[in-house]
Amino acid sequence: MKDIFIAVGIPKATYHYHVKNFEKEDPDTELKELITNLFKKFHERYGYKRITKELKKLGHRVNHKKVYRLMRELGLKCVKFMRKSRKYNSFKGKVGKVEKNRLSRRFHTPNSLQKLVTDVTEFKCLGKKSYI
Repeated sequence: MKDIFIAVGIPKATYHYHVKNFEKEDPDTELKELITNLFKKFHERYGYKRITKELKKLGHRVNHKKVYRLMRELGLKCVKFMRKSRKYNSFKGKVGKVEKNRLSRRFHTPNSLQKLVTDVTEFKCLGKKSYI
């Protein structure tokens, strides 16, 4: 008998627990039906938090974690009002005049101080934008 449990890969106590509870009736059948009916009543727009509030309005004392677990078991998921995460993008198109790139990354020159390059820095001062 011990070889069976080793071959299956489960502990002996786990096997006997499932055999014992195999014939038992599900204690949450009434709650599952109620959750399914509420979910359909609100056109699949309510998630577990709103369903929990509706159950409490009907007089049922139930935790939101249990409602979440039961809805997951039943495959009920509100998808119509899910938040979509978007990346922030402040690009407003081409603004201002862009000069021609005459340097083309050729920084070396035989004459000193022939090619001087800099970067433009923008900062706010007294409510206005200033550039250096």
